[in-house]
Amino acid sequence: MGKILKIKKYPDKILREGSRAVEKIAETETKLFEDMFSTMRNSSGIGLAAPQVGINQKLIVADIDGQLLKLANPEVIKAEGKDKMEEGCLSVPGVLVNIERAYEVVVKGLNENGELVEIKARGLLARILLHEIDHLNGKLIIDYMNFFKKVRFKICGRNK
Repeated sequence: MGKILKIKKYPDKILREGSRAVEKIAETETKLFEDMFSTMRNSSGIGLAAPQVGINQKLIVADIDGQLLKLANPEVIKAEGKDKMEEGCLSVPGVLVNIERAYEVVVKGLNENGELVEIKARGLLARILLHEIDHLNGKLIIDYMNFFKKVRFKICGRNK
């Protein structure tokens, strides 16, 4: 079991920075994957990106229905269909945003062994991957809010 890391909350600046590519999966990245998993589970999350724990690297983890994913440098190579659903985020607690995303995706990246893999995902897993990849690009769920909700969020400090 990894160590529990502190989750960065909006408006922490690291959440808006683009992340650096990972050159290779070494002991440091393997340990970070484990720490991210422990942190995600401890916070009752189903996905987590490295910027959310203050690390500016392209690393994500996800856990859905016992399918554990650890990916470095994830990149969407195919996206199809549309699906709309409310999403929450560990870095923006208490906020839910209805977001339209692709229903099916193919994502490539490096697994925990440093091997290039392609993951075909649909439904909730596709959504989690897209959400975490957004984090690597400095994008948050609040960016999907309409103008009036954004104004209310900024004035009240949260979505109502």
